[in-house]
Amino acid sequence: MLRAFLLYISNANWIRNIVTRWRVARKMASRFVAGDTFEDALTAIRKLNDKGLLTTLDNLGENVTKPEDALKATDTYIEMLQRLHEAGVKSNCSMKLSQLGLELDFELCLSNMRCIATRAAEYGTLVRIDMEDSSTIERTLKIYNTLKDEGLTNVGLVIQSYLFRSEEDVRSLLEQGTRIRLCKGAYNEPAEVAFPKKSDVDANFDLLAALMIDASLSLGSGPASADGKIPPITALGTHDEKRTVFACKHAEKVGLPKEALEFQMLYGIRSDLQDALHARGYPVRVYVPFGTEWYPYFMRRLAERPANLWFFITALVRG
Repeated sequence: MLRAFLLYISNANWIRNIVTRWRVARKMASRFVAGDTFEDALTAIRKLNDKGLLTTLDNLGENVTKPEDALKATDTYIEMLQRLHEAGVKSNCSMKLSQLGLELDFELCLSNMRCIATRAAEYGTLVRIDMEDSSTIERTLKIYNTLKDEGLTNVGLVIQSYLFRSEEDVRSLLEQGTRIRLCKGAYNEPAEVAFPKKSDVDANFDLLAALMIDASLSLGSGPASADGKIPPITALGTHDEKRTVFACKHAEKVGLPKEALEFQMLYGIRSDLQDALHARGYPVRVYVPFGTEWYPYFMRRLAERPANLWFFITALVRG
């Protein structure tokens, strides 16, 4: 119930207008967000790279309401790709299609994503489309498939284990050799499309992770590129240690090399697990968000972990 409420208010503009004025909210959000500017994010990326960790960079923003904002976001991503390349850091980019105009005009969004993927290809970089709520999946897959048919094979996708449809999607995408990031899912979904019980979401995550690991082996998936821009086929986005244990055991069982199994985690969350997996020889990529549009992202982080909410309320009361 609490999770559903927090996810609901993550899209409530009137609450956003209140919370974003609170200094304590911005301070706590900085635990999960690298900063307001690209320079802030680049500093965080370099620190993570120095530890041996890879990164993927996200310019926060979603559900734009004007075409000019979608075009501005596209230009920002193109500039980000150039600056990351010039900086020589081990990072690629992730983006949400609603930030590129998906809810405004499909062709506009397709054109924007095409521009980003084309520029990324020039730099030898993968760009990952973050999956949003279930209403966007068919359009997201259509954009991915269109770009792939056009020869833009440097685009990856995200699949969420809490959705009933995800096994079918994973099997279909693996047949195409798609680079998938598997995560549990962070949106408020109706019971007719998503598993309501955490145990079922976890079980489905393990099932899908095993499918991806098996496919990586049969496809001969290698490690991430030396420059960190292209990940292996299988990337598992989770902070759940039980899920990482299952994945590591299954990969070892079938003989998939450690370097072909990438774990991905969010900036500011479970750095201990990030370091432990890296020390064992697995590639670890940290999702580094930045920007001033941090409110929806921050609220989803609170929804994922009640302890974060309690910490926020305590800090708010103390002023």
